[in-house]
Amino acid sequence: MMKTKVLAQDNLYWMKKALRLAAKGQYTTRPNPCVGCVIVKDGQEVGSGWHQCAGEPHAEVYALQEVGELAQGATCYVTLEPCAHHGRTPPCCQVLVKAGIQHVVIANEDPNPFVNGKGVEYLKANGVEVLSGILAEEGKKLNRAFFKRMREGKSWVTLKLGTTLDGKIADFKGDSQWITGHLARQDVQKLRARHDAVLSTARTVMKDEARLTVRTLPDDLPESLKSRFKQPLRVILDRKALLPKEAAIFKEEHPVLVYTAKSLSKDNQLVDYQWVPTLSDQTLDLPAIFNDLAQREINSVLVEAGGVLGGALLNQGLVDEIVIYMAPSLLGQQAQSGIVFPEALSLSQRYQLQFDEVQTLGSDIKIAAYYKEVL
Repeated sequence: MMKTKVLAQDNLYWMKKALRLAAKGQYTTRPNPCVGCVIVKDGQEVGSGWHQCAGEPHAEVYALQEVGELAQGATCYVTLEPCAHHGRTPPCCQVLVKAGIQHVVIANEDPNPFVNGKGVEYLKANGVEVLSGILAEEGKKLNRAFFKRMREGKSWVTLKLGTTLDGKIADFKGDSQWITGHLARQDVQKLRARHDAVLSTARTVMKDEARLTVRTLPDDLPESLKSRFKQPLRVILDRKALLPKEAAIFKEEHPVLVYTAKSLSKDNQLVDYQWVPTLSDQTLDLPAIFNDLAQREINSVLVEAGGVLGGALLNQGLVDEIVIYMAPSLLGQQAQSGIVFPEALSLSQRYQLQFDEVQTLGSDIKIAAYYKEVL
């Protein structure tokens, strides 16, 4: 009985380490998931690795490079089921078997239809003992955006707001710079860096002269990956094609995707104009836009816009998570609200969320809450 208890504790210990390794790739693996791996023999770590960038070796390969012949009879702790298909790299399940790994402990099975249990089946068929579900919730949270796209064909959508205590994002004149302080704005840079795309409206971009880029690289981005960091795709909703060619967002040499209801010629190699239909109320077809983003292998979208778009996204069930940076100030009822719903809500119609994180950033507070449960 004691031996089983110790084994369970060991599994948790090594999987926690594998998850910490996996998180190192949170800014650079897109569109791939974050994966970490630790190889253990006789109770000692003999190798570890993590997936760094799409197209580069997977976590298991990096770990095995450190292990050599010690892989024979060892245990591999990996946060996601080893792949079973030839993609940009060879199947990891075959590599593990060839190396002589005897046990594989997994946090989550891979929802990618090219894998989806095939890696586990291959390992078992070749005499490897497999245990899955260790710290599964932590693994799902780390890769929640990838999991959603694989299972539902939709991107994970985060709505970001910078507000006063009374939920205002700008004063009555529309001025919003700056409601929150320096530390909150620095944290927004990390939030942007973790997402595959940053989405806003033409109106917001013109008013704020926004560029929607990550201006400061995250302090927890490994030094070896700073030169390989890619800016999130910048996405603009511009129904009437009002965004001028001299707008600040076009001055950055990073791609921009513009959804519009007008047919436009492509005269800028960095700008992709995508036509989408309007609905009966003359707004762009938001579900069609987010479906298109998922087909472009965009796992996660950060929305930074006004209250009308935020309310529309929530009203149509397109938001998964809300992140609010709240300053200890008030602007009153004439100021602009962070979320504007199309219709008034009764108490029974309220949107119910679940808190995930509350953090103090200088004089401000960061609140993260899930509107939908983590997969």
